[in-house]
Amino acid sequence: MPAPYRAPATLLWRGALAFHTLTPIRFVNTSTLSIAYYDSAPRDSAAPVAILVHGFPYSIDTYVDVVPKLSAKGYRLIVPYLRGHGTTSFLSPSTPRSAEQAALGKDIVDLMDALSTDKAIFAGFDWGSVAVNVAAALGPDRCTGMVAANSCLIQNRQTAWATAPSPSLATRWFLYVLLTPQAYSALAMELDAAVPAFRYPDYVDIATNFYKNRLLYAPGDPAYAELAGDLDLLPVIRVPSVTLDPDQAPVFPATNGSSTAQHFSGPRVHHIVQGCGENIPLQSPQVFAEAVLEVAALGRRHN
Repeated sequence: MPAPYRAPATLLWRGALAFHTLTPIRFVNTSTLSIAYYDSAPRDSAAPVAILVHGFPYSIDTYVDVVPKLSAKGYRLIVPYLRGHGTTSFLSPSTPRSAEQAALGKDIVDLMDALSTDKAIFAGFDWGSVAVNVAAALGPDRCTGMVAANSCLIQNRQTAWATAPSPSLATRWFLYVLLTPQAYSALAMELDAAVPAFRYPDYVDIATNFYKNRLLYAPGDPAYAELAGDLDLLPVIRVPSVTLDPDQAPVFPATNGSSTAQHFSGPRVHHIVQGCGENIPLQSPQVFAEAVLEVAALGRRHN
């Protein structure tokens, strides 16, 4: 394996709080987006690649402690801002500001194409889990392994309003609040006091569209209609997978993985992450880094 490339990090001070960020930020264009991303190695690096995808309402800096752990093992880490987040922007004002699952997954593959990256490990949590689930399911030839919190979050839209137990509905109150115009307005007003990752023109549209689309309150972008139809069939994930359930995340209670087993046909290992909420990379960076290494080893054993 090539010698590890040690990338720079920036230490910022906000009052009494010191925190690291992933810098420098690079940019690359796809057919739809100018994607802002962090890259731990030069573009011509021969190192194996892992793409780390953040969730909502987070930024790429959730991976600031994961990157050096994997870089030290010889990996090149590509950490993109999701559409609508950070300095990732749309190339055209006429492109629908859709955060549907098909778009999030396609963005990962489009990023790889733009960077001339043939294959990579896909790893994510929250919205990032949705993105890597979709990319791995629809593009298994590009994915050498997948790490995902909460296993599989690909949605069949026909089940969007299926009856759910009351405790489940109670923990997902924010999904329904974000359907309202009041939530849109409140979120927009609060952004002036928020961190920089949220201070961008499309953030509110993307943040609310994700939930509206999943609950059928907003149509998808016609450009992704075929992919969206494929996802309604709940394609299985055939690549080697390591799935993680945090035991302190109220929206998705931790399980032993059996309830989602039907979504996987490739080799899979499932772990419960003790004492951790949904943001596993930030709260348990060692666990997340080890999951990436584990899925790489899982792939080697089954090739």
